[in-house]
Order: sequence, then structure tokens, then C-alpha cells
Amino acid sequence: MRAQALRRSARYGYLRYPRHIPRYRLFPGHPFYREDLEEPNGHGKSKGSSSDGGGGGDDWKSKLLESSITTLASVAILGGVGFAYQRYYKAQVLSKIENAFDEGFSSLERAALARHSDGKGIDPTKEIPEAAWWIQRDEQRMIDDILAGRTQGHYYLITGEKGTGKTSMLLEGMRKANGEGVALLEAHGDPEIFRVRLGKALDFEFHEDYIGSLFSFKGPRDTTALLDIERAFNKLEKVALTRKEKAKKPLVLVINGIHLLRDDEDGKDLLELIQQRAELWSASELITLVLSSDDYWISERLINQATRMQVLNIPDVPRDVAVNALKNFRYRFKDEEVSASILDQVYNSIGGRLRFLNQVARAPNMLEACEHIYKKEKIWLLNQCWILGEEMDDDVMDQQKFCAAAMVLASALVDQEGEEGVTDPTKLPAVEVHKARQIMTRADFLQQMDHINIIAIDSNAMVRADSVPMQNAFREICKQPGFKEHLEATNDRISAIESLERTRELVLKDLVGNGEYQLAVRNGKGYETETISMRVKPTEES
Repeated sequence: MRAQALRRSARYGYLRYPRHIPRYRLFPGHPFYREDLEEPNGHGKSKGSSSDGGGGGDDWKSKLLESSITTLASVAILGGVGFAYQRYYKAQVLSKIENAFDEGFSSLERAALARHSDGKGIDPTKEIPEAAWWIQRDEQRMIDDILAGRTQGHYYLITGEKGTGKTSMLLEGMRKANGEGVALLEAHGDPEIFRVRLGKALDFEFHEDYIGSLFSFKGPRDTTALLDIERAFNKLEKVALTRKEKAKKPLVLVINGIHLLRDDEDGKDLLELIQQRAELWSASELITLVLSSDDYWISERLINQATRMQVLNIPDVPRDVAVNALKNFRYRFKDEEVSASILDQVYNSIGGRLRFLNQVARAPNMLEACEHIYKKEKIWLLNQCWILGEEMDDDVMDQQKFCAAAMVLASALVDQEGEEGVTDPTKLPAVEVHKARQIMTRADFLQQMDHINIIAIDSNAMVRADSVPMQNAFREICKQPGFKEHLEATNDRISAIESLERTRELVLKDLVGNGEYQLAVRNGKGYETETISMRVKPTEES
């Protein structure tokens, strides 16, 4: 019993019996030290030692192998999940873009359709047979074929003055196609806003919802709006290739109001990018691009590089169509029989511009509405282009150059109307673009005048007044007594200010009060050979 207690105490390095003896660490040479009391598994030996001399080496190798397998498994799982997410995200992006071209309308398209309906709560996506507010036009059939995908191999530029019905015809074509295969967006001058609107139309987030960085997958780098638009077009091409095999017809992308792009470097680059894609898509019959514009400079810029572009001009409504539409509308909604003479007066006052016809048709008194429209156009013309005469200040010379050129062109159009003996006030006189520039003696003012709706330039490069009320304003202003003299005085004042700006006055103050300059001429040796005196020559009165 005592021997067992001694061994048990010695196993932990202390002697616990007898109790009065202090505890000593056992070591070789100690009276109580015995070799048979050592731990059989090597307790108490130095780290890394082993009773058999080789067990410690296997231990660190097994730990290294275990750590390596754990690390490789973690990396493999992370990479696999990241790769799966990458494939899923790309497929989801293409699926969302394809859904944007499915049958139906987006919130933006629904709002646009409702805005261009009759405003009486009718569902704009449903067929409205023989609607009194809708004027059927010959150009509508061609637009319907384009938006339905029946016309392929070209891209289209729809031009016309503001209010001729371009947007309404596009929305009507979308409604007939029920939105299948068609996407619509409104252009904007800022490329960043254009990028956002393109993404909304295509249901493309530009990788803003990408979370691949959680798996150490770097997403698309932050770039300019132009590169984001290029990426969106690349995704759209992939969707168009897939859909072409199924539907056997191209997708249609409508960009409304392309003239809102700024005429600067960013706007030119964006327009060039759009045209390059349009040429490629129309050649492969993947996507039909439709652009609508109010201004002529878009046509001028696109025609330079166009090979597959077709220009569709939307003019004012002819007299018989407009008169019949007005008569039917007043009878159906106002219960009023309008005489032919009043209808002719209305058309002579406002012409066939749809936005004017819509205002007049809904007004209680049509003739008063025509007069109101005419006054608005006249006030707009005077606010933008009136000339100030010979008393104008030199600070407004640049603005008055534009105003004088506009009034010179307006006067020329009125004079041409009188020379041709036109009796129909709705037949607007027109001149070629190069002649208009020659009349104004400036080539850079036409674009600005077109942009503010003073004049209009059609697809045949003919310049005329923007509308019939604007031509009536031209006629009244230019035939006022003293207008020619007022315009000539303004031009003379502009010429005088320009002459003063080109003149430099040199004042020699030293010659005032009988002062003089003496100039000495010396030769190469330094000898004075000649002296010249300069003084003010006295006048005969002095």
C-alpha cells in the first residue's frame, strides 16, 4: 500500500508521504528517484522528444496536411459559389432585358399613352374604335409596320415641327402592337440622365445591383455614361440574337426627342455611338432604331454617315382632313354644328398643326382660341427676336445680331409671299437653307432659330416659318409702318459698334501744349547725322 502511494505521488513529481517531509521535485540522484516510476508515454520529457525517437515528426506533418485541405476546400467553395453567382447574374440581366420587350407596357409607356389619350379615363392600352380625337394619317401605316417589326433592314428618323403628332403616332403604333418587341425612352441632353432612362427602358441596372465583390469578383469599373450606354447596347444585342431565332422579327427601340441632345462634344459622341449601332443593327436585322426629332441639325449630322437611314417627314394635316376632324369633334362632344365658313377661318388662322387644332377643338369659342394662339406666337417672336433700333447699348450687340438676322429673314419671307402672289395663307413661303444663310449673312443662326421654333427646316432643307400663326406674325410685324427704317437703323448701329471695336485710338499726351519729340539718327560710328522733330501742327483758328 505504501509502495503504491509512493508511486502515485512520484508520478506527478512530488512525494506526498510521509506528510512531514517537504515536497521535492524528483530528479536523477534523488533518494526516492526510481526509473520505474516514469510515465510510460513520456510525460515530463522535453517538447519534441519521443520514446521511440520518430513520433514527433509525424505530428506536424498531419497538422500541415489538415490545414492545407481546409484552406483548399474553403477556396474551392468560395470560388464555386462566386462562379455560380456570376453565371446566375448574367443570365438574370439578359432575362430582365428580354422581359422589357415582352407583350405589355412599362410604367413610363403607360403614362405616355394615357397622356396622349383623350383624357376621359379610357384605358389607353385598349382599342378605341373611331375615336373622335384621333386623326388618321397616311404616315401612320408606315409607322405601324415599323413598330410591329414588319419593316426591316433600315433605321428611321422621324422629323417634323413641334406639335405635328410624331409622338402620338409612335404611341399609337405601340398600342396597336401591344408593346411587344418595342421599348421607348425619352432623350435628354445630359448623358448621365440619358443613361438612366435607357436603363429604365431596357430594365438594365448597369451592374449597380452586383454583389460579386463578396466573392472577391471585381465588377465593372466605374466609367463614364457613354461606356455604360455601350455596355447596355451590348446586352441588348445578345437579347436580340436570342429573340430573333424565336420571333423571326427584330426588336424596336424608340428614342423620342433626340434633338434634345446638346450640340457639344458629349452630344456628338453620343449621337455617333447611336448611329453606329443603328447601322450595324439594321444591316443584321436585329434591332430597328427609331429616332424622332424637331430640329434639322440632327438630320444634318446623321446624313453625313448614313447608309441605311430613312427620313420620314411629318407635315401639317391637310385642309380637308383637319376641317372634317374639327367638325366631327364639335358635333360629338359639343353637340354643335359648325358652318363651313367658320371652319375655313379657323384653318386659315392656325393651319393644320395638331396641337393648335386640339386647343381650338376643345375651346368654347374657336375663333377666340385662334386669336389667342396667334397672339402667343407673336409675343414669343417679339420676346426672342425684336430689334432695339439705333439707341441700343453696345452690351447687347451680340444678341441684337441674332435678332436683326431673324427679322431680315422674316422680311424676306414676307416679301417672297407677295412676289409669288400666294392667296392661301396656309401655303407658307420657303427658301433653301443656303439662300437663307445668304439673306442673313450668317450661317450659324439658323440652328438657333429652328431650336426656339421661329423657323422650321424640313427634310428637304427648305426654310419656312414654324407655323401658320408664326407666318401671320411675320406678316403683321414686317408690314408695320416704319419697320424697314427701324431694321436699317439697327443694322447701322451694329455696324457702327463693330467699327468702334475694330478701331484703336493712340493719344500722344506729350505733344499737348506745344510739346515735341526729337529723334536723333546716328551712324555706326556714333556720330549724329540727322535730327527729326515732331510736334502738333497748329490749326488756322489757333
